[in-house]
Amino acid sequence: MVQKIENGIFIRDVETKNIMTKSSLPVGGYSVNPYVGCTHGCKYCYASFMKRFTGHTEPWGAFLDVKHWPAIQHPQKYRGQRVVIGSVTDGYLPQEVQLRNTRQLLEQLKGSGAEILICTKSDLVLRDVDLLKEMGKVTVSWSINTLDEDFRADMDKAVSIERRLNAMKQIYDAGIRTVCFISPIFPGITDFKAIFERVRNQCDLVWLENLNLRGGFKQEILDYIAEKYPRFTPLYHAIYNKKDRSYFYQLEEQAAKLAAAYHCPFVDNELPYGRAEPGHPVIVDYFYHEEIRDSKNTGQRKLK
Repeated sequence: MVQKIENGIFIRDVETKNIMTKSSLPVGGYSVNPYVGCTHGCKYCYASFMKRFTGHTEPWGAFLDVKHWPAIQHPQKYRGQRVVIGSVTDGYLPQEVQLRNTRQLLEQLKGSGAEILICTKSDLVLRDVDLLKEMGKVTVSWSINTLDEDFRADMDKAVSIERRLNAMKQIYDAGIRTVCFISPIFPGITDFKAIFERVRNQCDLVWLENLNLRGGFKQEILDYIAEKYPRFTPLYHAIYNKKDRSYFYQLEEQAAKLAAAYHCPFVDNELPYGRAEPGHPVIVDYFYHEEIRDSKNTGQRKLK
């Protein structure tokens, strides 16, 4: 096993028998993660639970396992299936420049007929525009939950919001379906209306997802709010300690009104693959993942 420390990141090679994993995500199909760990080190990252399966003692964001897998045999068996690249990592981490795992994965899936969804916080995806344009049904999603670069820098070590937005515009103009994933929405901090107005002419979909505090990072985020945004401390206490959802119910109502004002569809389940009318992206509500019926990956919430 090759191990090294590079720019403060512990990196090692790992072998895996199968790179494709059946997914329980509401966006369904298969998950493919070319790496284990994520050097963006987002403070709110739900994927930090992966650490307990790796044996790593380094903090989340300070290690990366580079997967090596047998070439995908008969990729056509994934025809019509959605394949999500980057459900618990980012396929376009800075290390991808040299490692090229994601590029290799895309090359193996070319011609498969699968619907590819790439989830990223990077502009490195621009490197692979040539390949993406050959692959048919491709969607690229960027996580953007603020236009405030200072807040962004407090939360992650990924590229700037401006670089993400510029990449989104270039991919959109290349004819590839794009998503602005407003996630996670920080109550009182994330201005989803301002983000929507910034991106509505360069994306086909806007996904909304609430901040879900759990595990080891819950207290870290609450402490951050108390230090940097003390006026919101009562709100976060109500939501994350008292389980009061009224803020997010109100946010749904605001999103519905925004959609109506801009003549955009507003749904709680993504529509079939397609490009949206320019300037009128589909707004998709992915709040409350814990209530999503996962048996058919419908994305629909249970009745209250």
